[in-house]
Amino acid sequence: MKVLFLLAKNRPNKMGKCILKCRITYCKQRREFSTGLFINPINWNSKQQLVKPQEPDSEYINSQLSLIKTKINRAFLLLQVKEERFNVGDIYSLYKGKKTQKEHNVVEYFESYLRKLKTLIGIDIKQVTWNKFNYIKKDVKSFVKWKFKANDYPLKKLELQFLHDFEYYLKVVKKQKQITINKSLQRFRRVVRAALAENYLDKDPFTLYKTKTVRSEVVFLSSEELELLEQHKFTQNRLQFVKDLFVFCCYTGLPYRELMDLKQSNIVKGFDSNLWIKMKREKTSKELSIPLLPKALEILENYSNEGSVFPRISNQKYNSYLKEIADLVGIEKRLTTHMARRTFASTVLLYNDVSMEIVSELLGHSSMKITQDSYGKVVQKKISLEMRRLKGGG
Repeated sequence: MKVLFLLAKNRPNKMGKCILKCRITYCKQRREFSTGLFINPINWNSKQQLVKPQEPDSEYINSQLSLIKTKINRAFLLLQVKEERFNVGDIYSLYKGKKTQKEHNVVEYFESYLRKLKTLIGIDIKQVTWNKFNYIKKDVKSFVKWKFKANDYPLKKLELQFLHDFEYYLKVVKKQKQITINKSLQRFRRVVRAALAENYLDKDPFTLYKTKTVRSEVVFLSSEELELLEQHKFTQNRLQFVKDLFVFCCYTGLPYRELMDLKQSNIVKGFDSNLWIKMKREKTSKELSIPLLPKALEILENYSNEGSVFPRISNQKYNSYLKEIADLVGIEKRLTTHMARRTFASTVLLYNDVSMEIVSELLGHSSMKITQDSYGKVVQKKISLEMRRLKGGG
């Protein structure tokens, strides 16, 4: 910060005296104001920033200039001690005795949001959910550094272009796919809406933003491919075990985490006297109630471990062995844990006329919209096949 006194020589008064002004410069910004002191231009020493003794009341004027400079420096130090972002206007306001309004920033607010969110872990949210928001905060921070060459960005300055630039950054610099970017922007917007609710913003700057649609085809095993896999017997125990896990998921729809956490206590006799899987889904905290179909029961008979039903295997190894299995069986599709869930939803349920509502319930989706968005095309394909069959029969 610099404080400079300068004479406004272009506007002398009737006595030929000029007003002394004070200029505060900070972070390449200036704020000028009048000191209320008038002097004869020939009696001003701009280099020493003093009034020459020839000027009447020179001692008083010099002491006033010294006092102004001291007050400005004190205001500057007080703002530095607070360790908050401030500008030249804040320095002037504090010098004049006005209270400065704290300028809230994007990363700073995001961090305070995360602190509040952390207290809800185990109550309303999971640790994994908090981690996802923390990843976005790190991306926002690195974006601000990349785009604005700064450590933070004022909340009040947020506008639609900020979100477009952030999307570009995630795509080009971070090399993220659009589906991942959409999730990131969704979480970031949630934080911005929280700032709006706390009156840190006057309006939502991202209201007009439209999410880019990602059209991804749901890939699953056909009934022929599933049967081919079921009938194949592997000589290697590790491959036979992973095949059993995959087929079991094809008939239960269990995600990887729930598959590994499945305990004997989760298999209970239902109201219909048949065996059901009863457990809570980790991701959505939704209760899962899945009836055990004959194929799944067949696999369970080979695994009678106490506690967890199946021996544990890492997701990385599991997917690696599935790739090997696909090559050996002759299935060209990429087998993954999620494909087993899709096969359960599509080939096992929807292709056997089970309603979308029941599919959504069995998969443990948090809303019907997720099921419809993912499997709407599967239903259309099923209708198309049925119509073709009817035309052929006619």
